[in-house]
Amino acid sequence: MKILLDTHYYLWSLASPERISEEQRRLLESGANTIYVSAVSIAEIAIKTSIGKLDVRADVVGAIERSGFERMDFTCEDGALLGELPMHHRDPFDRMLIAQATRRRHFIMTDDEKFGGYDCRLI
Repeated sequence: MKILLDTHYYLWSLASPERISEEQRRLLESGANTIYVSAVSIAEIAIKTSIGKLDVRADVVGAIERSGFERMDFTCEDGALLGELPMHHRDPFDRMLIAQATRRRHFIMTDDEKFGGYDCRLI
């Protein structure tokens, strides 16, 4: 299974794994699954840290590989899909993650109920 992490799940995996359910943790730790962290999440963390909405001091880029996760770039094709998505969710970072997961047919791990309005596979 290919799973894209919503930004908060990536941060929880680094600093608060107890916030992740036992079932979700099993999915993250299973060698049968490929877990992705998007460049969009890294941008979101950097922007929110720089404006004081987050306090993240970890090397979030280096932590991707140390965690056994894979990087996912945001492509022109992902960007083009944004214009086709309905406006159920107004957060631009979340909309970009939804576009990536939808276009690639990956699952996305989130607890954001607004993701349910899109044609993406949720965990």
